[in-house]
Amino acid sequence: MTQRVVVTGASSGIGAATVRRFAELGWDTVAVARREDKLRALAAETGAHVIVCDVTDEDAVARMADEVRATGGASGLVNNAGGALGTESVETALNDEWRRMFEVNVIGLRNVTAALLPVLREATLAAPAADAGAAADGVDAEHGWASIMNLTSTAGLAAYAGGGGYNAAKYAAHAVTEVLRLELAGEPIRVMELAPGLVHTEEFTLNRLRGDAAAAVKPYENVTPLTAEDVARVLVGAFEQAPHVNQDLIVLRPVAQSSVFNTHRGPLAARG
Repeated sequence: MTQRVVVTGASSGIGAATVRRFAELGWDTVAVARREDKLRALAAETGAHVIVCDVTDEDAVARMADEVRATGGASGLVNNAGGALGTESVETALNDEWRRMFEVNVIGLRNVTAALLPVLREATLAAPAADAGAAADGVDAEHGWASIMNLTSTAGLAAYAGGGGYNAAKYAAHAVTEVLRLELAGEPIRVMELAPGLVHTEEFTLNRLRGDAAAAVKPYENVTPLTAEDVARVLVGAFEQAPHVNQDLIVLRPVAQSSVFNTHRGPLAARG
């Protein structure tokens, strides 16, 4: 049976790259985002089933889950929708921007996970075709498996000045992921987390800096950051592992970035 995965935040950046990578490897994909025009273009490119949905709208998410079930269900979920707004200090930050970050990075993640867990459980009830290799490895082949991957950030593992609301939101998403893994213990559903560091996409920093294009290029000057495609390859690779293999937390950075506080700028060279 062809596997099917739902990817939120799929209209651009890591989400769109993830849909493309899954499609390349033969997965059926459901691309979820707010912007219909970008979703339609992605569908034309990849064959994805698209659903226009704001993950912060609980009713819209419930309708999305119903459509996923009605059109073939899913055995995988990538909670990618998220984003950052502003770089002000805690003292000068805007509460409305903090609320928006919590809504999309935390509440949206919870909305989608809660709505799709029954659909993912249905996927585990179907016994897969006999797999002699899996049986030999001691893998339980009496049921199907499901996978959840939450995209967080190294900003959810280490705080930095000016990170305020984004740090707090991603720390919360990291905590939710750990709680979910505990709550689903005993079910054939793996819960994984991917925390990227410096990634250059077309919109993330531009949105964070409220459209200031000149400022948005500065974090990537004289450094080779990750691309959305780099992240997608690692993310989809985790889904491609044997189903009993759970990569709890994957921290992914460019070689030049040794921590959130230390990014080497300029050529990389061996020390003599």
